Amino acid sequence: MRVLTTVLISIFGVLFCSAQIHEIGGYVGGSNFIGDVGATNYIDPNQLVVGGIYKWNRSTRHAYRASLLFSNLEGIDRNSDDPRRIARDYAFKNQIIELSAGIEYTFFEYDLHDGNTAATPYLYTGITVTHHDNFYFSQTGVRVNENTSSFAYGIPMVIGFKTTFSSRLILGVEIGARYTFSDELDGSVPDSEALIETLSFGNTNNNDWYMFTGLTVTYTFGQNPCFCIYEQ
Repeated sequence: MRVLTTVLISIFGVLFCSAQIHEIGGYVGGSNFIGDVGATNYIDPNQLVVGGIYKWNRSTRHAYRASLLFSNLEGIDRNSDDPRRIARDYAFKNQIIELSAGIEYTFFEYDLHDGNTAATPYLYTGITVTHHDNFYFSQTGVRVNENTSSFAYGIPMVIGFKTTFSSRLILGVEIGARYTFSDELDGSVPDSEALIETLSFGNTNNNDWYMFTGLTVTYTFGQNPCFCIYEQ
């Protein structure tokens, strides 16, 4: 009976004494757009990105993560290497607010409590919801605001590296692509169905992408993991 009791206490102790370490901090970097307007460079930050980030480290190998980021997406045909885009000479800037949530996986064990410097590459993915204004280009190339806004859902694909530089602060650097399920961020497809047939342009088989390249600084807090060792 004593042995059974010890086993049960150990099992429930591990379940309820797991680490619950939190991180909260800021994100700053740059954004660039990849779509039917502007340059086609994959990594070319040209607009500021700022926001906040939160992580809940559920183990030394993964964390739940959420962020709220603000930026402008910019596309300028003159900056493209495509002669057709240069001749067309469209340009836009679209303010976005991105909410993202998902899971961050580390390549190596990432223990914040063993007293040593912790460092590891990581991958992050999940889902994004991006709020943006709607607009289109007239037949003369003039941008026309539709005075409406939409939400573009997407998938973030992020690779980064993070390391502790004090007992409570963590520095990270990352590059992340956002594939969206929308083709409206650059005005190539009007939001109004009545205008889609006449004013849509570009490759309708490819949705819009955008990139975030930046730094994160987070502060760690929360309960240290307990190892729940019971003496016989």
